[in-house]
Amino acid sequence: MDHQSSSGNLVLIGMPGSGKSTVGVLLAKRLGLGFIDTDLLIQEQAGRTLQDIVDQDGYGALRHLEEQVLLKLDVRHKVISTGGSAVYSAPAMEYLRSSGTLVFLDIPLELVIERIGDHSMRGISRRPDQSLAELFAERFQLYSFWADLTVPGAGRNQEQVCDAVMAGLAPIVQ
Repeated sequence: MDHQSSSGNLVLIGMPGSGKSTVGVLLAKRLGLGFIDTDLLIQEQAGRTLQDIVDQDGYGALRHLEEQVLLKLDVRHKVISTGGSAVYSAPAMEYLRSSGTLVFLDIPLELVIERIGDHSMRGISRRPDQSLAELFAERFQLYSFWADLTVPGAGRNQEQVCDAVMAGLAPIVQ
């Protein structure tokens, strides 16, 4: 499945704590590409943190702002780390897919909990009545649907995840 376009972007999707930002920087260095963290772009555009957006305006506002940022992203030859809720926007995901390859950094729920700790403080876009386990199950389906490549992260350090992404990309980008 080759969604790689002339834009040559590598788009990372996955739960908070999956390593999108850290692995993204490593991949960008290895591939000689620039790196963009869309969570940072959202915060710059809004002038406040993701958690402040969720607290003050609700999770729907964060998703809407995220979609706007993603749809305005006009970059080539970048590794792009998306927010965990990017997959809720079909228009944004189609747009990202048209500009490169989507890689799902897949980690189990237990590892998400271990890495992010108190998820209420992490700016995770979710319904107020939704547990982290419910959110994980919901998003797992979406990540799996959109991914051109899925890379398991359990039992791997960041360098090993990077190696696995590189190995998995080889047949896709040729």
